[in-house]
Amino acid sequence: MIQRTRVKLCGLTRPEDVDAAVSAGADALGFVLWPGSKRAVDEALLAELSARVPAFVTRVGLFVDQAPALIERCAVHLDLLQFHGDEAPSFCEGFQRPWIKALRMRDELDLDAAAEAYQGAQALLLDAYRPGVPGGTGETFDWSRIPAGLAKPVILAGGLVADNVAEAIGAVAPFAVDVSGGVESSPGIKDVRRMADFFAAVCRGDAVRPSR
Repeated sequence: MIQRTRVKLCGLTRPEDVDAAVSAGADALGFVLWPGSKRAVDEALLAELSARVPAFVTRVGLFVDQAPALIERCAVHLDLLQFHGDEAPSFCEGFQRPWIKALRMRDELDLDAAAEAYQGAQALLLDAYRPGVPGGTGETFDWSRIPAGLAKPVILAGGLVADNVAEAIGAVAPFAVDVSGGVESSPGIKDVRRMADFFAAVCRGDAVRPSR
């Protein structure tokens, strides 16, 4: 049986883009609550956008080393929390919501050890590393660094576009892929055509997806 790669579209900032992402077939929608991002939304906009998301599409909130009180207020509008900073496992577990941990692929990162440390996570999101930037670099990393049989499901991020996502699926066989800038016309503004091309490329990748 061919495994279907799930797709998370991240950095949603407009109601029409939420609707388009759902129509395109997104499994999850990401809302960036870190104010340092070009795709950041505030609490009021999060409430408005999350209310548009239908059942069975997961609403994900992205945080970067932020105050627990903010996360708790936002969590009422979310199904899943994504921690993209240096949060300790004990911090991630403190909000009575399922969570995933993003890891930037530093040269010295031991993924097996990270999977053990963050064993309470639903998955590990693996992104490119650039000093001082917690994510959204638009850059890929060496996918061969991801060991087969990692103890946690892998969400692959970092520089994914329609032109490379099928190759990425063939190389990594991730549980899911995460895309933001790769389907945009400008930061925070999604492009319907690019979204459609991305989903078509995911389907092509799934057709030749290896088992891992």
